[in-house]
Amino acid sequence: MALHTFNQQHQSAQSHSKAIEAILHASETPMPAKQLRQHLNISQNQLDMALMVLQERLSLGALTLAHTATGYRLQIANEFSPIIQKVFPQRQENLSQALLETLSVIAYRQPVTRGDIEMVRGVTVSSHILRQLFDKRWIIEKGHRESIGRPALLHTTDEFLVAFGLDSLAQLPPLPDMQASQP
Repeated sequence: MALHTFNQQHQSAQSHSKAIEAILHASETPMPAKQLRQHLNISQNQLDMALMVLQERLSLGALTLAHTATGYRLQIANEFSPIIQKVFPQRQENLSQALLETLSVIAYRQPVTRGDIEMVRGVTVSSHILRQLFDKRWIIEKGHRESIGRPALLHTTDEFLVAFGLDSLAQLPPLPDMQASQP
């Protein structure tokens, strides 16, 4: 009887994993666990089993199952990145040093104002750089500081986390000066 129940659960997980794979292939954005459960009418435990089966099956191929801040998605395994960049060079986007520095200040010190960023970087923040970050939807304005001029407070977004393969800001690497001060 127990073996029969186990076989049913395994077959169910196999079936659900295939459905999840199809959904993730068709989705243009990461799919939250809650939506996967609702679409498949399954429990969190069933979803976890199906995701485990899917990850195991994908490990034999060129795709991996990635969990991001906004949900699950399929992506190309890291080992294939060099060939993908060679075949599709236009996909490789060079981000300027100034843009990365600005984004780093926002990510590590949020909420920050433009003035805060300029103080940390020691140079004026270009409107063009901020526009690029807004256009990519990596940053948003969330309120205003209660000071002269009421400057906008900048925060990173879930799209930022997804673009950099992070589940949360806690996964950002520690800053070098923070590493040195730790025991």
